Amino acid sequence: MSGTVNLVELREGGTQDLYNVNIVMQEAFDPRFGEAWTSAQCLGMLSLPGVWLVIASIDGRDMGFALARVIADEAELLLLATHPAARRRGIAGALLRAVIEEARGRGVVRIHLEVRSGNDAVWLYRREGFEKVGERRDYYRGRSGQLFDAHTYARDIKDLD
Repeated sequence: MSGTVNLVELREGGTQDLYNVNIVMQEAFDPRFGEAWTSAQCLGMLSLPGVWLVIASIDGRDMGFALARVIADEAELLLLATHPAARRRGIAGALLRAVIEEARGRGVVRIHLEVRSGNDAVWLYRREGFEKVGERRDYYRGRSGQLFDAHTYARDIKDLD
């Protein structure tokens, strides 16, 4: 077997990672859809209680991230992105499972997320047990002014014990 296997390393992130988060986000999110957050939005969110960031690196280079928050016994996946150069390596799935495990450890019983209609990530969310529970018409506004629906997904988090 030839080639090199690069392992994905996951770690807790913080405000010091926002520069790289922004780079990944700008590369990962197509500007046509208006899904990317600004650095100020990310910084503001990270300053709130119950918010955490997970960074995925390959060979020391940040290639993905997930931002989530917990309120009472529910959590929300706010952002999940993988740099296009590192897609199809299991990064998004590893990040999503890390968020779910962290949420479980924080006493969460249900986790929510929102995704643009037609986003390829839906297959990942469904594979990890999320089900569509709602829809927001014309929620995302792309750069051209075009509107896109948002779909809300949720899954219960059960203890493994």
